[in-house]
Amino acid sequence: QEQLVESGGGLVEAGGSLRLSCAASGHTFASYAMGWFRQAPEKKRAFVAAISWSGGSTFYAESVKGRFTISRDNAKNSVYLQMNSLKPEDTAVYYCAAELDNPWGTSYRSSEYDYWGQGTQVTVSS
Repeated sequence: QEQLVESGGGLVEAGGSLRLSCAASGHTFASYAMGWFRQAPEKKRAFVAAISWSGGSTFYAESVKGRFTISRDNAKNSVYLQMNSLKPEDTAVYYCAAELDNPWGTSYRSSEYDYWGQGTQVTVSS
């Protein structure tokens, strides 16, 4: 059983930056892919970014390409999401998730992820 805990959310002005962190408690963190998703009010949960088990491959939603960067530190059992040039439409609850079956980080459907954190709120004011 993997437990994931996000942190780093908050209120920021448009154009600002935030760095989200996700700490995992399991002993096999380095063997699977991780992803970030977000859910805005009254909208479905949406893919943001994913990273392979080694960190060698990353994938992004078109809406965040060039602004967000996903990274991981397997020694610290952690994955990060650096968010720059934030826009009001980035406002959402952000979730990290672990995908056990595909270590390459190519999954963008929430149904393919096995474990989820509780989420952290990001609010971008205009």
